[in-house]
Amino acid sequence: MVTEKDVEHIGELADIGIDTSELAIFTGQFNAIVEYFDVLDRVHGDDAVARDLYNVMREDVVEPSLSQDEATRNAGAQEDGFIKAPRVM
Repeated sequence: MVTEKDVEHIGELADIGIDTSELAIFTGQFNAIVEYFDVLDRVHGDDAVARDLYNVMREDVVEPSLSQDEATRNAGAQEDGFIKAPRVM
């Protein structure tokens, strides 16, 4: 069980300011989280989940694409057949 003193210590370690009025709220929330972990600790994970395995990889298929002129037609600026973007510094 997490105490208010533990919450204060965690707040100091995390370098966050926790008001004394918030200690009770945070303590309750911490304890609720710890309870969830207790539930997870009780779950038996011995049985592997049976899944149908299949290969999601496929062969590449070459298909026609846009020409360079079509690809750069709506670009705001072009240079040597490429889209020119503004300089970022």
